[in-house]
Amino acid sequence: MNNNWTKQAFAKIAADYTRSADTHLIPFNLTAFPHIEFYLKDESTHPTGSLKHRLARSLFLYALSNGWINENTPIIESSSGSTAVSEAYFAKLLGLPFIAVMAKTTAKEKIKQIEFYGGKCHLVENTTQIYAESQRLADELGGHYMDQFTYAERATDWRGNNNIAESIFSQMAKEPNPIPRWIVMSPGTGGTSATIGRYVRYQGVDTQLLVVDPDNSVFYDFYKNGDNTLTNQTGSRIEGIGRPRVEPSFVPGVIDDMLKVPDGQSIAAMMWLTNLLGRKVGPSTGTNLVGMLHLAKQMHQAGQSGSIVSLICDSGERYLNTYYDNDWQHAHIPIDANYQNWLSTLV
Repeated sequence: MNNNWTKQAFAKIAADYTRSADTHLIPFNLTAFPHIEFYLKDESTHPTGSLKHRLARSLFLYALSNGWINENTPIIESSSGSTAVSEAYFAKLLGLPFIAVMAKTTAKEKIKQIEFYGGKCHLVENTTQIYAESQRLADELGGHYMDQFTYAERATDWRGNNNIAESIFSQMAKEPNPIPRWIVMSPGTGGTSATIGRYVRYQGVDTQLLVVDPDNSVFYDFYKNGDNTLTNQTGSRIEGIGRPRVEPSFVPGVIDDMLKVPDGQSIAAMMWLTNLLGRKVGPSTGTNLVGMLHLAKQMHQAGQSGSIVSLICDSGERYLNTYYDNDWQHAHIPIDANYQNWLSTLV
């Protein structure tokens, strides 16, 4: 192992982190819920455009610390897109080759971004094939399979070190209700929900974590019945979240409640929020918003006040040819018209 190269790699990642300011916390209010404040942490402003920038940085630091990669190691990752974009960025930073294994249905914009950072895309027919194919490539090339779905929950320091949870609470400090009543998160690996849930318990604050799961994902059912052998051959239609199997990084014990969100509601919420903010957001952000509004309705009916925080996971610019294309949308995930009409009454 080349210790000088490893030291330089740590220094390059630290310098990249220092150059990047923290992401913004965007407030908004709704007349239908006058005593509730809503906040969205805008993770789309990371250098690689999504929440997964944090995860990729942590995974590289974890692998470097464990001695799993050196100056000649090809990096392989199974990904639905955004993690691969961010890992391609860090691989380029360290001068390492990168291959992303993903389903052929991945948004073309994400594939272009991976290639922009010098990465290569290895496409498979079905999401369920990405795990075995990633390991096969790593074995064949003498590379390292980063395996976000196993290591996401352990690569991030959940006690602090400017993780996303610590950042949220720091930015909320001067708000009217600085301790959120709820934080809402949608799981891809489960790593972010694990970080937030652990941090909340570690700090002893009265914040609860709601995790929202899209159609064709097994996380919700696993949370309810504890069966970690569950699988789904269809796969989530909300890119970046939901999984066809129970991932090792998904930690149900840190979650206070889960909500199953129909895909048609996610897309309706995505379009509604795009109009509210004057900018496009990704479909997983729509899923998050459905969860926020579900909680707001419950709080309003119970006469409760307080704040709810969630995430803008990535920008809608990555989905111009899919979720924001009318023909594609009608063919794949028609908007829930009743939910769309209800949303129009909230402002």
